[in-house]
Amino acid sequence: MAQFINPFSDWGFKHIFGREISKDLLICFLNDLFAGEFVIKSLAFGNKEQIGLSKDSREVIFDIYCTTDEGKEIIVEMQNRGQEHFIDRALYYTSRVIVNQGIKGEWDYDIRPVYTICFMNFIDPLLPFGKFRTDMILADRDNGKMVSDKIRMVYLMLPFFEKTETECETDFERWIFVLKNMNTFERMPFLAKNAVFKKLAEISDLRTLSKKDMDKYEDSIRIMRDAYATYKYAIKTGLEDGRKQGLEEGMAQGMAQGMAQGIEKGMAQGIEKGMAQGIEKGKAEAEHQKNIEFAKLMLSDGDSTEKIQKYTGLTIEEIDAIAQSLH
Repeated sequence: MAQFINPFSDWGFKHIFGREISKDLLICFLNDLFAGEFVIKSLAFGNKEQIGLSKDSREVIFDIYCTTDEGKEIIVEMQNRGQEHFIDRALYYTSRVIVNQGIKGEWDYDIRPVYTICFMNFIDPLLPFGKFRTDMILADRDNGKMVSDKIRMVYLMLPFFEKTETECETDFERWIFVLKNMNTFERMPFLAKNAVFKKLAEISDLRTLSKKDMDKYEDSIRIMRDAYATYKYAIKTGLEDGRKQGLEEGMAQGMAQGMAQGIEKGMAQGIEKGMAQGIEKGKAEAEHQKNIEFAKLMLSDGDSTEKIQKYTGLTIEEIDAIAQSLH
């Protein structure tokens, strides 16, 4: 039976990497990620909420936001399910951190580097297929030479990391293997390779959690599972609706075009169109349900209606209805 935290739950990820007591785990992981480029000796956690450029701007909320001893600002984000425009969203949030460095008055635009690391438990079609790690930098298109080191995004698509425990040769590969599979372990591997995995085992051991922390963890797992179940159901329903609509449209179109060739061609076109519409509808419903579940968790933590609205995109009326349902 598994005995370690699932790092792809929101609470679990922050429990492992986002606390002062586990700061050395994050430092170790980042140093392994950027091995040979620079060494982080210490870091400080920043505010998770960065105020927007105007009073009307939405808050930018990161999973983990920290600054290294050399002044580099680093965002570490965990994303369990794919979403539209994920690459653009990461670029947007990274850019906001850069813009927030601006100084009023005289300023020579001397900005600090901002790095964003995205753990992706899904495959994004815009990134190279089959490639686990993609580093995005500002470089010349023709010769590939870096023009500026002030912005960098690292995308880690975990489905493409297929190494087994015995095949992992570096500490970075061991990190990825552990994070991808940790919620299935009965024992933590690599304890003899690096002491950091011993501390990781201690911090992520479910048996050591307090009653309060276990409740928060289980709530986070429930939201993750409910969101996944809702997503799968919405996709299934969307496909069924799409097939039905496509069949009806195809038959109507086919009858108009001819009994034999017309029906066959019309049904194919209608089914294709209906399935596409059904999938989009299902995705939208799944995303809305995910926001509702997250609003419940934020309400239980005492967050304000305004903050919940900014983070989930739900209307005030929807949030009020959710709050009433919890009482």
